[in-house]
This record gives sequence, structure tokens and C-alpha cells, in this order.
Amino acid sequence: MVKKAPRRTAERILEVTLDLFNRFGEPNVSTTLISAELRISPGNLYYHYPAKDELINALFDRYEQSLTELLAAADGVRNVEDAWFFMHTLFELIWQYRFLYRDLNDLLSKNRRLETHFQAILKNKTRAVRAMLDGMGRSDALHIDTRELEATATSMVVVLTYWLSFEYVRDPRRALEPESAQVALLRGAHHVLNLLMPYLESGQRAHLLELVGPYATPPG
Repeated sequence: MVKKAPRRTAERILEVTLDLFNRFGEPNVSTTLISAELRISPGNLYYHYPAKDELINALFDRYEQSLTELLAAADGVRNVEDAWFFMHTLFELIWQYRFLYRDLNDLLSKNRRLETHFQAILKNKTRAVRAMLDGMGRSDALHIDTRELEATATSMVVVLTYWLSFEYVRDPRRALEPESAQVALLRGAHHVLNLLMPYLESGQRAHLLELVGPYATPPG
């Protein structure tokens, strides 16, 4: 029983840190605030995570592992319905670790490990989107010139990566709050998949319009 206590404490530290990072942004959360929220001493926190970067890296490792597992599902996408589910699930994961995307440029400038790993993540996202487009092409859900495939996949990854930043700029006080999650994620999935509109088979295009109709981004 004694051996399990540190693991439970370490887990709780990560849970609370993730919540604080998501709510206030990583730059605005100190280790003092984290230990106060947990009602533990700073020394206890440092015992498990001697530096703030170690907390960030531990959370990032969890995100990266979950993302790698999720991106593998891109191979199974065959139509608009599959693509909608895949993108929405991907946005749900991004939302769970939204502090990474809210403060992405700042984090990358300060953390060399994140910088190199995020470059790999971008490549993996692009590879997964290409696999999704290939699968949809093989099932005749879309028809895209191979010369346009790479640029389209890259554009989809750009929207996917920076969508929450756009939501935050559009409405800084509410966009990244939990009550805004579902609409923000659905809008994100909508705008990523909307890039496929010119290439979709007519029936698939009509179905996508039905799926995304209620989630158009409001003006402003």
C-alpha cells in the first residue's frame, strides 16, 4: 500500500495541472498555484516533478501516445461519415489537451523537446490525412488530382492545428471554456472537412452538408 501512494499523488498532480493549464493557459500557472490547488507542499510537488517543464512533458507524452493511437484509425476512413467521426474524435483529443494548442508557439519557443516532437506530430497528422484521402478515393467518395493531394492534406492539418487558436481569438473569454467545447469541436471538424467539398462525389457532398449545416462559424 505504501508503494502505491506516490503513484496516486503523481497521477493527481498531472490531473490538476492539466485542468489548470487548460483553464488559465500554461504561462499563467505556476508550480505554487498547482501545489496550492492540490493542497500539498511545493516540496511534495517537486519530489514528483522537480520542474514545471517535467509536468508539461509528462502531459505531452500522454497526448502524443493517445494521438498516435488515434491517427492509426485514418486507414479505416472510407466516406464522409467515417471522416466526420474521425475528425470529431481528433478534435476531442485536442480539446482535452487544449493548453498545448492555446499556447503552442510560446511552448515551442521555450521547450526544445516539444519543438522536435511537435514537428513529428505535424508529419504524422499529415500522413494520417493523406491516408484518409486515399481511402476515400479508393471507395469513390472523392476524386482528387494527385497534384492537389499534398496541398489539400497540408491545409487540413493547418486548420486542425490552429482551429482552437482561431476560436480563442474570436471569443477569448468563452471559446475555450468547457461549455463551449462541443460547438467549437464540431465547427472545427466542419471547416477541416469543408476543404474536401470540391472533390467529393455528389452524394457525399450532400451528406457532408447535412452533417455540418448547424455548425457554421458565426460572423465576427
